[in-house]
Amino acid sequence: MADVKIIALLGSLRAASINRQLAELAVETAPEGVTVSLYEGLGDLPFYNEDIDTPDAPTSVAALRAAAAEADAALVVTPEYNGSIPGVLKNAIDWLSRPFGNSALKDKPLAVVGVAHGRYGGVWAHDETRKSFGIAGPRVVEDLKLSVPSPTLDGKHPKESAEVAATLRDIVGKLAAEVS
Repeated sequence: MADVKIIALLGSLRAASINRQLAELAVETAPEGVTVSLYEGLGDLPFYNEDIDTPDAPTSVAALRAAAAEADAALVVTPEYNGSIPGVLKNAIDWLSRPFGNSALKDKPLAVVGVAHGRYGGVWAHDETRKSFGIAGPRVVEDLKLSVPSPTLDGKHPKESAEVAATLRDIVGKLAAEVS
């Protein structure tokens, strides 16, 4: 497998987020030939506004789009907020969906994973994220899923769960294999 670059987009801004830990685990355990880079600028994006989505768009928008364009695939790691997508992630999806029909992630494989407090581990948010990104341009790989109920981790780092760590590594490898 040639070097594959995966951008990881994190739906939580909290420094101690368990989803950040999961994203960092993906970075640390990526298979040989695969680089996962955690994008840190989602909190810097202004709310999507077509009036400022011009050739002179804000620097934070240009940086996100450039990072997405350089990637071969995307891994979205997100919690569930009130049964849906966190606002920071939805805003990033809106920025990344433009220009419509020719976005920076157009036709690139994308997978959604995450941890949430509810008994289903964020399934609703993950499904909504897949749906929204599917409209925005990437090729969502529907069978690459990991929704971890946080109580099953018993307050521990996701890397302390051999099952979670192995499943995540497998997802990253399969996502990389989707790159054409």
